[in-house]
Amino acid sequence: MAAPKKVLMLHGYSQNASIFSKRLGALRKSMGKDIEMVFVDGPIVLHPVDLDGASSTASLAALGASEADTTSSDPSTTPRGWWKSNPERTVAHGLEDSLLIFRDILQRDRYDGVFGFSQGAAMAALLSALLERPHSYPPFLIDGQPPHPPFKFCVAVSGFKAPGSLSAEIFGTSYSTPTLHVLGRTDVIVIEERSKVLLDFSQNKRLEEHVGGHFVPSKANWREFFRNYLTDPLGVVPSPDPRSASQPASGD
Repeated sequence: MAAPKKVLMLHGYSQNASIFSKRLGALRKSMGKDIEMVFVDGPIVLHPVDLDGASSTASLAALGASEADTTSSDPSTTPRGWWKSNPERTVAHGLEDSLLIFRDILQRDRYDGVFGFSQGAAMAALLSALLERPHSYPPFLIDGQPPHPPFKFCVAVSGFKAPGSLSAEIFGTSYSTPTLHVLGRTDVIVIEERSKVLLDFSQNKRLEEHVGGHFVPSKANWREFFRNYLTDPLGVVPSPDPRSASQPASGD
């Protein structure tokens, strides 16, 4: 029996591995034994001041993290991130720490691909680009060599391009890892204009849209679509929504 495909799962800002895993419970179960989803925590613990007024239950819910609690000592509810942005979203404080954590994670095991939501989607795309150009950030190397080969695929749900000079250096003019971009038509957290910047850097992309907002779609048609895509990202996988602005993977 073939080993299951292993997918690195990256949560959104103010979520954590536990919250993201629970929110994707139905999707995880639909994968069966063929696909293993590995959820990891962002290294940055967030405090109320980091949430930009999002400490209320309603605001955290909008971010997909209503379970998060900045006052709790329970690690399963601790809000986390992959970096902190300045108000202008031009700097990613702590991004270097996240990349070093991924260096160690990727050195220990092999992953077929990466799946991220929101800030985790931005991180997934950046990590995909870095594995293509590992020497663009020398601290990521181990004895001068990359810790892991390039991913076979990337899934970015409500994604955007990470800010800052390091991100610009890693992406260069584009990256070529086959990437499925999933956008919500009513997403007010990561609006279409922010996602389009990442799409423009994605050389080998497929775009699908869902009718909802800032979340990973998980109705039956989307669960089937994700399972089929993760099983064969370069295959002919029908769109989960005939109204979607679907684009097959291409080099254009």
